[in-house]
Amino acid sequence: MNHYETVFILTPVLSDAQMKEAVEKFTKVLTDNGATIVNEENWGLRKLAYPIQKKSTGFYTLVEFDAEPKALKKLETAFRRDERVLRFLTFRLDKYAAEYAAKRRSLKASKANAPKEEVKEN
Repeated sequence: MNHYETVFILTPVLSDAQMKEAVEKFTKVLTDNGATIVNEENWGLRKLAYPIQKKSTGFYTLVEFDAEPKALKKLETAFRRDERVLRFLTFRLDKYAAEYAAKRRSLKASKANAPKEEVKEN
């Protein structure tokens, strides 16, 4: 099994529920084809570097997964068939990129679990 990372951009006209449903659809395509989801991050609505289909923003989502190449082909076919997807990019991580991704995930988790400092008022 190879370790992959995919980032896809969904059209900004979707509601939050529709966006989450689309992300679930793509992760289901992966799990149905034997992949295991390692990490999923919703980066939210961001400005695009250049307009795509006359849209200047989009919902960004990152998914890391372990899968066989046949599952990747099914995922990319699903991306191409869905009109909500503006762009997608999938690549296989080498051992150094996989280590970096694991480090980034653990750093993010430690920041999320750290207690927040209280602001003292005068």
